[in-house]
Amino acid sequence: MSRDAPASDPDLLRDAREAVVEHAPALAALTPGRTGNLSVRDGDAVAVTPTGVRYDAFDADDVPVVSLGGERLAGRMAPSSEVPMHTGIYEHDRPGAIVHTHSPWATTMATLGRKLPPVHYMIVSVGREVPLADYAPYGTEELAANAVAAMAEADADAAILANHGLVVTGPDVETAIENTHHVEDLCRLYLRASAVGEPNVLTDDQLATVEERFESYGQRPDAE
Repeated sequence: MSRDAPASDPDLLRDAREAVVEHAPALAALTPGRTGNLSVRDGDAVAVTPTGVRYDAFDADDVPVVSLGGERLAGRMAPSSEVPMHTGIYEHDRPGAIVHTHSPWATTMATLGRKLPPVHYMIVSVGREVPLADYAPYGTEELAANAVAAMAEADADAAILANHGLVVTGPDVETAIENTHHVEDLCRLYLRASAVGEPNVLTDDQLATVEERFESYGQRPDAE
C-alpha cells in the first residue's frame, strides 16, 4: 500500500482517533498557530493530528492513521509532517501518546541551546532533567533519531529540540498533555530565575526522595 493511499476503514483505531480529536484543542493553549501535533498509539499503529489544520477543524474520520514504519493506513487527511519523530519515539520507547509543541518558554530554551535542569521537584514527572536534542530539520529521520537519543541518554520522557520546540511522551494522551504543561511551566520558572541569578538545582538524592514519594501520590482505592 502506498504512503499516499490510505485504506478506507473508518473504524481503524477508532478510539485513538477520537482521543486525538478530543485533545487536539489543548494544543491551542500550548503552541502558536498550527505548529503543534499529538498522537496516540494503539499496538503497532498511531493516530496523529493532520497537517496544517486548525485543532478544532477535523473529526475522527479525518484523523490519519500510520504504521510505526510510517505507512499511511487510514484517514481522510494527510498526517503531520512530524510523523517520523512520533514513530521513531514509539518504536524506541513504546509510550501511549506523544505531544509536540512550540510552546514559548520551552522554545526559548531551545533557541538558547539549554537543557532544563532539576530546579523544581515537579521535573520528576518526566525524569531528572529535560535534555537538549541536537538540531535537525523538522520532519526528518535525523530529528527523530536526535530526540530518541537525547531522551534515552537522560532516561527522560521529554526533550527540548534545539532551535525548534518540545516533545513530551506519556502513557496516555491526558498525561502527555499534563506533562507538557509541567515542562513549559518549569522552563518559564528556570528562565525567570536565571534572569536574577543562578538557580539552585536538586541533587540526585533529593530527586530520588521525590520519586519515591510520587509512587504513593494521589488518590488510591480503599483497601478491601
